[in-house]
Amino acid sequence: MKPCVIFDLDGTLADTSLDLLAAANRCFEEMGEAVRLNTDADRMIALRGGRRMLTEGLTRAGRMDEAKVMQWYPRLLEVYAETLDVHTAMYPGAVASVEALRGAGYAVGIATNKPEGLAEELLTRLGVRSLFDSMIGADTLPVKKPDPAHFWAAVDGCGGAREASLLVGDSDTDRKTSAAAGVPSVLVSFSPAGEAVRALEPESVITHFDELMGEVARLIGQP
Repeated sequence: MKPCVIFDLDGTLADTSLDLLAAANRCFEEMGEAVRLNTDADRMIALRGGRRMLTEGLTRAGRMDEAKVMQWYPRLLEVYAETLDVHTAMYPGAVASVEALRGAGYAVGIATNKPEGLAEELLTRLGVRSLFDSMIGADTLPVKKPDPAHFWAAVDGCGGAREASLLVGDSDTDRKTSAAAGVPSVLVSFSPAGEAVRALEPESVITHFDELMGEVARLIGQP
C-alpha cells in the first residue's frame, strides 16, 4: 500500500465553472425564464453542482419549485455533456503536480460529486484520465461526499494506504469529508472560494500546486 493523495475535481484540479454556468443558462432560456447566472459572480454556485444552479436561478426568478429543479436536472446534464470542455482547463501546475506525486511513489485518485460518466469524459477530453488510478463519482456509490465511504472508495481503488492518505479540495464539502474520514485536508485558495477556505481550518492551504508536494510529505510522509 502506498501513501495516497485523493483529489476533488471541480474547483480543485480544473476550473469547470464557466461551462457549468453556460449549461444552466441554456436551461433557463429553454424554460422561457429571463434569469441568467453571472459568469463572474456565480462561479462558486456553479461548483456546487447542477441542482444548486437551477435552484439559485429559479429562486431569483421568483419561481422556485423543487419539482421543476428535478425535472430540468437531467436536461442540464445533457446540455453540459455537449460542451463540458469549451472553457474548462486544468489549473496551472495541476498536471505537473500529479505527475510528480506519481513519480515519487504516491497513489493518486479522484473523489468527485460530479456524475461519474461526466467526470470520466471530462478527464479524457482534458487528456489526464491516465494520471489517476481511481475515479469515484457522485453516482458510483449509494453515497457521495461528505460521506467518508466515498473518500475511502477512492483510496482503496488506487491501492492507497488508508492510514497515510489525505484529500485535496476547495470547499466545505471536502473539509467535512476529510474530517469524517479522520484524515488531513489540503484546500486550494485559487478556486472561486479564494482565501475564504482558511476559515474552514484545514490542515493546509496552498496558493499554487507547486506547494502541494511539500505539504503532502509533511502531512502523510514520503513513500
